[in-house]
Amino acid sequence: MGGAFPRPPSPAYRAAARRALRVTIAAGAGFYVLLYGFDLAVGATYALFAAIAMAGLSHLPGSGRQRALLLVCVVPVCWVLITLGTYLSVRTWSAVAGMLVVGFALAFTAVGGPRFAGAATGLQLMYILPSFPPYDPGSLGERLAGATFGLALLTIAESTLLPEPGALSYRERAARAADGAAGCADRLRTAPYRLPEATLRTARALSDGLRSSQVPEAERPAGAGVRQRALAHTGLATRTLIGRLTVLPPPPRGAEREVAAGGGGAAGGAESASAKDPDPLRAVAEAAREAAARLRGRAPDGRAHDGLRQARQALAEAEDGSPAGLRRNAALLEVADAALAMSTAADIAVRGRAADAPAPGRFWYARERAPRLWWRRLSGHVGGRSVFFQNAVRIGLALAAARLIAGIDTLPHGFWVLLATLTLTRTTVRETRTTERKALTGTLVGALVAATLLALVGTDIEVYAVALPPLMLVTFTLGPVKGVGWAQALFTVVVALVFAQLAPATWQLAEFRLLDVLTGSAIGAVFGLLAWPRGAHDELRRSVAVLLRIAAEIVVATTAQIAAGGRRVPVITAPGHRSLQHALVLAESAYAQYQSEPRGPAAPRPARQDWQAALIAGHHTLWGADRLLVPPEPVVVPPLGRDASEAVIRTGDRVAAAMLLASARMDPTGDTTVTPAPLHAPTAFATMAADPPDAPRAYYATVSWLASLTTDLERLAGDTGTDTDDDTDTRAPGEVGAVTGSAAQAEAPADEGRARHAGGVA
Repeated sequence: MGGAFPRPPSPAYRAAARRALRVTIAAGAGFYVLLYGFDLAVGATYALFAAIAMAGLSHLPGSGRQRALLLVCVVPVCWVLITLGTYLSVRTWSAVAGMLVVGFALAFTAVGGPRFAGAATGLQLMYILPSFPPYDPGSLGERLAGATFGLALLTIAESTLLPEPGALSYRERAARAADGAAGCADRLRTAPYRLPEATLRTARALSDGLRSSQVPEAERPAGAGVRQRALAHTGLATRTLIGRLTVLPPPPRGAEREVAAGGGGAAGGAESASAKDPDPLRAVAEAAREAAARLRGRAPDGRAHDGLRQARQALAEAEDGSPAGLRRNAALLEVADAALAMSTAADIAVRGRAADAPAPGRFWYARERAPRLWWRRLSGHVGGRSVFFQNAVRIGLALAAARLIAGIDTLPHGFWVLLATLTLTRTTVRETRTTERKALTGTLVGALVAATLLALVGTDIEVYAVALPPLMLVTFTLGPVKGVGWAQALFTVVVALVFAQLAPATWQLAEFRLLDVLTGSAIGAVFGLLAWPRGAHDELRRSVAVLLRIAAEIVVATTAQIAAGGRRVPVITAPGHRSLQHALVLAESAYAQYQSEPRGPAAPRPARQDWQAALIAGHHTLWGADRLLVPPEPVVVPPLGRDASEAVIRTGDRVAAAMLLASARMDPTGDTTVTPAPLHAPTAFATMAADPPDAPRAYYATVSWLASLTTDLERLAGDTGTDTDDDTDTRAPGEVGAVTGSAAQAEAPADEGRARHAGGVA
């Protein structure tokens, strides 16, 4: 039984109803004031569709205040788009050329983050609306005034009418995680030198709270500017620090007393650091608290950061000891490096280019100006292997074709053709087919209702004027929740009521609407079939295959350089690593789109791959190799001994071979079996476990890196039983540095710099 009282509406309905109320009030007020108050039919049309385009048909992320600020920023862009559309509509060829260029450019801005992606559809409509005859430059002022009035009303409605509470900012999330890391470091300074289960759960929860999928879209640091990059770097470095602290090995026997005295247990036995050496864990805790304070708006003096740098230097200069002591020393160095990266990135995130950033390296972006950073972001995605480029090409060509057909055939209300093409085209043929079937069914139903209404009411405008606001409220409440069929049916009736008030209309208006939607959906289906019809499926497999091949090359080259020794100098990244950075960018963006594409039971599914494990392996390869090969200052590294060299090279070759086998299985253009190949991981670990006598510190650091890569590949090669393509954390406890491609822009389509920062401890 359902009970005596009706069930309350779901959160989805409540959110849709709030948005529908804001859209209805803004669009209706602008339309009625300009049409009936000032007799400005053109201005009323632009006021109505400006509000509907930017709020009803677009998804602007964030709270009401954040959406209002975004609307204020897009008003000048709307002026430019309306002006271009007005003047280019003089000829069909110029309108088509403009549609191709503007359509591509607006769709490609999605690389800038969720805010740009959310506003793109509305901005497309603001250009499409004036791109049709009549060619009337004299009405440009009325068009601009109407659109501005509608956007102004929408801005007021977003900021004042039923505003949602603001979400927790990413800076505060990072600050809380930094405080959690400080607490972990303090707990690890005393016996039993490991974290209690409750502390581990809290630390992992704080770390997961920084993942892109757990952060509201408007709060994600996905932009290309200095502060946004630094804030993303802060989150990644903080997650790295927490991960390293949760698996920090205890000090070897005999060193516990020195740890308690403040020496940190950097090396084992009598060779360990003396009690008067800086305590690295205490320095880490103080630096983490300082970073948290800075993120919360306070201005600490930076002494904790300097103290951590000194503690890190003392660790690096500690005398060699037992194997257990060397492992502990290597782990503490990783912890200190992660904390230093977090502290520096937090300073840049708060102060921008005024921060005291180190020389070019991990923080290469700290001195760059915004135009150059945006150029790097955009140029990194120019090419057929980027899903953002693919989507922009698909949309640009489809809109240009729709404008050409509408212009040649002089279709009545050709705006609806492009509207259908824009809103119904999807990234895969299957999804487009399913969407268009529902949309056409809904449009047919809506056209029948609209035709009946127009035939019965005739030219009684008062009826249309009274019926429009409640119908808009229902349309924008049910449409987003019920799906595209309901949305098209209701919106068809809405546009019929609108145009019936602008000019005398007959039942044929509904016929034109159905014809235009059918034409637009057909164009979208054709270009969905011709332009990358499988969406991100093949692109993800291809990009991951390329990623693993490049990673294998770097593993072999890195182990060879470690074994040979030689002169090392600080650079932005080790030679040859830029290709891996770019491959990570493309793989992450493909993974993000792959997650956003619905896959029903009939959709082809790959052979049970853990895609996130592949991304993790790529990040571990990059930051680990850079950490081993890029020192903070010039240094000459002696070669490893014979036994240590053979062990490192042999293990590196096995890991690289496993990467190549996994790459061959994933490549959609290959001719290899999809059966997982054996990794021979036990042999690799057995080799790493047999530590050669008198092995230097570089050997242990390299062994630790290869062990983490082997763990990643075991997950990648394992049969998980299902596609683990959700945004869950597939890392084993303590594995760090992975950027997950979360929905709606994956931890953001990064550029070559973001990939470099994934480990936070380059």
